[in-house]
Amino acid sequence: MWTACKVKVQDSLATASITLRRCLRLGATMAKSKFEYVRDFEADDTCLAHCWVVVRLDGRNFHRFAEKHNFAKPNDSRALHLMTKCAQTVMEELEDIVIAYGQSDEYSFVFKRKTNWFKRRASKFMTHVASQFASSYVFYWRNYFEDQPLLYPPGFDGRVVVYPSNQTLKDYLSWRQADCHINNLYNTVFWALIQQSGLTPVEAQGRLQVDEVMTKEIKLPTEMEGKKMAVTRTRTKPVPLHCDIIGDAFWKEHPEILDEDS
Repeated sequence: MWTACKVKVQDSLATASITLRRCLRLGATMAKSKFEYVRDFEADDTCLAHCWVVVRLDGRNFHRFAEKHNFAKPNDSRALHLMTKCAQTVMEELEDIVIAYGQSDEYSFVFKRKTNWFKRRASKFMTHVASQFASSYVFYWRNYFEDQPLLYPPGFDGRVVVYPSNQTLKDYLSWRQADCHINNLYNTVFWALIQQSGLTPVEAQGRLQVDEVMTKEIKLPTEMEGKKMAVTRTRTKPVPLHCDIIGDAFWKEHPEILDEDS
């Protein structure tokens, strides 16, 4: 009895082995099927090598979102702290980000110059950052808006831009901070006219209009010079800073951000 059963088991295993090999051959054939040509329609979105990769997110229709969720004007500290928390979460999950800068409903994330994350595909950079940020916004909402329920999910759009040198990256971040100062100044005065002077939004906007806008060129500081510094790479925890990034002081205090090995 035992011999007969043993023979039957061996026959079954042999049959299963043959079936498995046939399935593997069939799978290999199907992977190279006639339909595989559709992959040729995928766009090549590889970011240029040896350049800084920046992903900038913006809230989609956040004026309406802020009104529906009763954001304080001109600045809601809860919303600003929530945005910073989301940015910290992104930086913790995606290790190749060296610095992030945010204001209002936008955040910029700078990836290392030499990153080869997902073979430097722009679509991967943007979708991973946007999805992580948006999901974090919903996840941490209650931590900052305890008495305000989330009425509908927020949306964020993104773009990917590459910058070829340290100076162009610094100029980009300086541009975003200068934009922050201009917008914040306008919004502060705009809402003061409404809340303190009793003007309507239309009247306040009219009061702030000017006939001529003058643009003045500002000479930005040149790139740092001097000997290279040896930097020990460690796993750091992202922390929020509220500081000036237009001048040289910030970059001298944090030379690792623009390090050639980034």
